[in-house]
Amino acid sequence: MSREEMGLRIKRVRVEMNLTKEKFAKILGLSGQYLGMVERGKGSLTYDKLKKLCEISGLSADYFLFGVDNSILLDLKKELSNYSDEQIIASCNCLKDLAILLKQIN
Repeated sequence: MSREEMGLRIKRVRVEMNLTKEKFAKILGLSGQYLGMVERGKGSLTYDKLKKLCEISGLSADYFLFGVDNSILLDLKKELSNYSDEQIIASCNCLKDLAILLKQIN
C-alpha cells in the first residue's frame, strides 16, 4: 500500500459521493487543506478518521488501505446470518445438483 494509492481511492470515493473537498473534510473532522494532502499521498488518516471514512462510504478499511473490496463478502455474511446452517447446506446441495444437471444437458 502506498499513501498515493490510498489518497486516490479516498478522492475517488469523495467525487463519487459528489462532495467537495471542504464538505468531505468537515464530515471527517479534517481541514480541507489536510484532506488535500491525504488525497495527494502527503498525509495519512488516524484510525478514528479511517473508521469514520468507512462508516460514511460503506466501504471497508481493506478497500482504502489495500484496494481490496470485501463489501460483497460482508454483505453475503450478513445475508446468510438470516438462515440456519441446515437451510444453507440444503441450498448449497440444491445448487450443486442444478450444476450437475446443467452440465449433463450440455
